[in-house]
Amino acid sequence: MDYTDINSKTIDKWIDEENWEWGKPITHETFLEAKNGKWNMLLTPTKYVPKEWFPDLKDKKVLGLASGGGQQMPIFAALGSICTLMDYSQKQIDSDLMVSKRENYNINLVKADMTKTFPFDDESFDIIFHPVSNCYIEDVMHVWKESFRVLKKEGVLMAGLDNGINYLFDENGKEIKYKLPFNPLKDESLLNKLIQNNDGVQFSHTIEEQVRGQLKAGFKLIDIYEDTNGYGILHEYNIPTFWATLSKK
Repeated sequence: MDYTDINSKTIDKWIDEENWEWGKPITHETFLEAKNGKWNMLLTPTKYVPKEWFPDLKDKKVLGLASGGGQQMPIFAALGSICTLMDYSQKQIDSDLMVSKRENYNINLVKADMTKTFPFDDESFDIIFHPVSNCYIEDVMHVWKESFRVLKKEGVLMAGLDNGINYLFDENGKEIKYKLPFNPLKDESLLNKLIQNNDGVQFSHTIEEQVRGQLKAGFKLIDIYEDTNGYGILHEYNIPTFWATLSKK
């Protein structure tokens, strides 16, 4: 089984058994508020994406890249966007399908692995919205190249990125336990431990991979901000563990 298949099944299990925070769809009331102009979206755990990052969303073609769970795509739909969701977790896709039926809007739902070629034509989208998720893949450069390919000229990529610090620490975030880079595909004992603990196969990535990688793919970096975990000792000490980037093709 490919490690991405393990991650797909793991996330499905988190949703079924652990009430995973990023798998909870928005309520009907939140959808109605968005239609009335009151809305926010997250790329990282706690800080809302600045409103100035968003162009006029009416009739814009939006790709939610690993953005399932019925959280962000319904907001884009409420604001008049034409939405496509690409995710590798069936449960995450099912949540978006449920919300779309409940609120009576159309969405194109695609189950696909983002480590493979994206199943879209060149220059298909105006916006890619990519919350923190490439910590579940080894090669992020592929994602930046494919994102650049499927975006229209002047299109924008909004991405949430794990900066790697979390992977240094034990489960309580109090003791440095691991070396970076954190790559279980190169450490069999670590891989087995992650699978046994139902943690999925996760990877740390550097600023060179996450930000410089976007630049090397052809993007222009427009804006960036940091965020914390939202809980735990690293959050209490206000240690940034995530970045969010706005880039343009």
